[in-house]
Amino acid sequence: MRVALPLFVGLACFLLIMPIAIVVVLGFSGGTFLRFPPESLSLRWFAAFLGDEQWRAALWSSLAIGLIACVVATSVGFFAAYALVRGAFPAKKLILSLSLLPIVSPTVVTAIAMYYASAQLKLVGNVVWVGLCHAVIAFPVVLLILLSALQSVDPGLERAALSLGASRARTLRTVVVPIAAPGIVSAALFAFLTSFDELVISLFLTNAASQTLPVRIWNSLHLQVEPTIAAVSTFLIGVTGLVLAADALLRRRRGV
Repeated sequence: MRVALPLFVGLACFLLIMPIAIVVVLGFSGGTFLRFPPESLSLRWFAAFLGDEQWRAALWSSLAIGLIACVVATSVGFFAAYALVRGAFPAKKLILSLSLLPIVSPTVVTAIAMYYASAQLKLVGNVVWVGLCHAVIAFPVVLLILLSALQSVDPGLERAALSLGASRARTLRTVVVPIAAPGIVSAALFAFLTSFDELVISLFLTNAASQTLPVRIWNSLHLQVEPTIAAVSTFLIGVTGLVLAADALLRRRRGV
């Protein structure tokens, strides 16, 4: 049993990592067509990705939407988590359960509901609106991270600050936020990553002028499978890896 379990875990990790590794290798292919293993290695498809106006527009849309979702979800999630941790009010568990619905319900159902609302308001393709919709699905992730982070903040420090004449807002700004800062940054990173990699909701809410990188990849796969797609996918994997590495560094610094 001691040998079988590590072997099983190792095999499972290998099967999960192999498709990602293959895409990364294909992203550096120097050939004209996708072929594994590649005949040569080159950065030509990364240059094609960054040199193409449509791909760059999709990248900027993803970044803009991700930043909007990150700021909104982190701000709202912080105050919601603080209220749930420190507040004493009825139906707290019910409110928490309702707050987690976006990650419990199927994404396609959420996307359809958002599309009908967006169509009624004539906001399909609006970058700010898409960012707000992405914030809805990022909010539960932020809430769970900040619930854990705020529970580690000693309530005695807040009471001491209040007893010395600090207002509730100043206590939050000078006591709670600095202590919970690693958790807040971690929540913001995951909020951005949730938005940056989102496909289904973006398919419903974006148009040709505001499509994100995942949507652009999806549309390109329907038209032509070209090595540029592997390079863009590798770029997305790299962004995900950097965010996870940054979060791991934050966790190590705060001793989690």
